[in-house]
Amino acid sequence: MFAKRTFAVLAVLVALSMVLAACQPAATPTTAPTQPPATQPPVSEPTATQPPATEVTFEGMKYPENPSCDYGGLIKEIAALDRLTVQFTLCQPDPAFPSKAAFSAFSIQPKEWIEAAMADRRILSQPIGTGPYKLEAWNRGDSIVMKRFDDYWGEKAKVGTLVFRWNKEAAARLLELQSGTVDGIDNPSPDDFEVIRNDPNLKLLEREALNVFYIGMTNTFKPFDDVRVRQAIAMGIDRERIVKNFFPAGSEVATHFTPCAIPNGCTGDPWYEFDPAKAKELLAQAGYPNGFKTKIYYRDVVRSYLPEPGLVATDIQAQLKENLGIEAEVVVMESGAFIEESNAGRLDGLYLLGWNADYPHITNFLDFHFGASNPQFGKPHPEIYEVLQKAAQIADPKEAEALYTQANNAIRELVPMVPVAHGGSAVAYRADVEGAHASPLGNEYFAVVKPGDRDTFVWMQNAEPISLYCNDETDGESLRACEQMLESLLSFEVGGTAVKPGLATSCDPNEDLTVWTCKLRDGVKFHDGSDLDANDVVMSWVVAWDAKHPLHIGNTGAFTYFSTLWNALLNAPPSE
Repeated sequence: MFAKRTFAVLAVLVALSMVLAACQPAATPTTAPTQPPATQPPVSEPTATQPPATEVTFEGMKYPENPSCDYGGLIKEIAALDRLTVQFTLCQPDPAFPSKAAFSAFSIQPKEWIEAAMADRRILSQPIGTGPYKLEAWNRGDSIVMKRFDDYWGEKAKVGTLVFRWNKEAAARLLELQSGTVDGIDNPSPDDFEVIRNDPNLKLLEREALNVFYIGMTNTFKPFDDVRVRQAIAMGIDRERIVKNFFPAGSEVATHFTPCAIPNGCTGDPWYEFDPAKAKELLAQAGYPNGFKTKIYYRDVVRSYLPEPGLVATDIQAQLKENLGIEAEVVVMESGAFIEESNAGRLDGLYLLGWNADYPHITNFLDFHFGASNPQFGKPHPEIYEVLQKAAQIADPKEAEALYTQANNAIRELVPMVPVAHGGSAVAYRADVEGAHASPLGNEYFAVVKPGDRDTFVWMQNAEPISLYCNDETDGESLRACEQMLESLLSFEVGGTAVKPGLATSCDPNEDLTVWTCKLRDGVKFHDGSDLDANDVVMSWVVAWDAKHPLHIGNTGAFTYFSTLWNALLNAPPSE
C-alpha cells in the first residue's frame, strides 16, 4: 500500500538519534529554541499517533510556483499550510465555493496513489478513497462489488456488502426489483409509478426536479452557426407535447434552462412559445426555406431528465419534418463516446442531453454550460459568459438578480440549445429497506440503508460507470458509484442539498471570499491504510487543474467539471 513512508523513516531516525544520545555524556544546557515565525502555522501538540517529528518535518505543497490570475481561471493558488490545513486563494470572490468543494468531482485520493496509478491508468478502475465502502471488484459488464471499510472515520456502513448492477431497460430493472434480486432501482419508467405504488412489497420515492433536458446544437457546424436557424428550432418544436407524452407527473415544460427552485434560475423572459409559422420564416431568411438534413444524436440511457430517450428522439424527428421540413437521422451512440463527443463540441447535428444538479446553485447550471471554457455548444458567447463571471462573485441572490436576468435573456436570444423539460423522476426500493431515500442531486448514499435482515444491498441503475476516477467524469452513473467510496472536502446531507463537513471539519473564507481555508479531520484513513493529509488534497486538485502537469491524464483528459466550474484549466492549450 502507499503509506506515508517518509514520515515512518523520519520517526525511525528520530528514535535512533535518541538511542545514540543516551550513550553520550550529558550536554551543557543551552538556550531554549526560538519559536517558529508568526507567519508559520503552529505545530500540533504531539500525540501517541502523531510523533513530533512528523509535524515538524511536514513539507506542504504549494502550487503553482508562481501564482497568477492571468490564465483566466478562478483559482490562483492551492497550498498545504500544515498537515491538516489547505488554503485556496482565488482570483475573485466565489460564494459557491463550499457547494463546489462538496461535489464528488473534486474527491480526494492519496498523493502517492495518484503518482503511482495515474500514468498507467489503474486509477480509473482502482480508486483509493476514504469513504464508507471500498472497492472489492469491478466485474466489467456485470457488477461492481464494494465492501464496508471498517476504519471509516464516520458512521460505519449499515451492511457489509454493496453491489452496483445496471440495465438500460426500465422494465427489466423493475422486474428484478419485483423478483427480489435487487433492493433498489433508479429511474423506473413513468408508466410504472402506479404499479410500484400499488405493490405492498415495494415503495416509490420521487425526486425533486432539479434538472433540465435540452436539445443541443454546436455553432461551429453549419447550419447551426446561424442564430436564425437555432431560433427556428427553438420555436418549431412543441415542447409541451413532449412533456405531456413522455414525462411523469411532477415534470414541467422548461421556461428557462435552470429550474425555478434555484434562486435566479427563472429571472428574465420565458422561453419561446411554439410557433411553427414564425420558425419557417426564420429558416427561409437563413436560406433554408425547405429545411435541411441533419442528425439527432443520443445515448440510450434513461436519465431523470430524459425517461424515454428513444421515444423522445423519434418524436423530435417527426416534429422537425412536420413543422420545419428538416430531415433528421436518429443516431444512437454508446454512452461514454456520446458524453465525450458532446462535451468536446464535436457533434455536427442536434443532440439530446440534460443535466442533474450537482449542487444547488445557479453556477452549476449556467457557468458549467455557458462559461468561456466550455466548447460544448461551439464557440462560447461573451454576451453570456462575461455577465456570468460578474454574477458569480455576488453572494446575495437579490443583488445578483439583474445580472442573471441579463444572462438568461442572452441565452434565450442566442439559443445555444433548446431547454425542453425539468423532469420528474423517482427511485424505488423493496419495502423492507430502512433508510431508503431519493436525492434531488441524484447522489443516493447507500451507507445509511439496511435491506431487512440481508447483509448485502444491491442497487440497479441505468448504465455501467464509465470509470471510477470521477474527477474526470460527468455522467451520473459514474458519480453515484464514486460517492460510495470517495469523499470531498465537504459533503451534502443525505437526501438533501445542504452542505455539511466532509473530510474537512470547516472551510472558512476571508472577508471578501477570495481565500478559503479548510481544516482537515485528524486520523482519517484511506482504504490503503495511509493517513489523509493536506498534500493529498493539493495533489488531487492540482493534477486536474494544471493541463501541463505530467499526471493530468484522467480518462479523457478533459476534466470538464474543473475547467467549467473554476472557469479554466491552468496552462490549457489554446482553443482551436
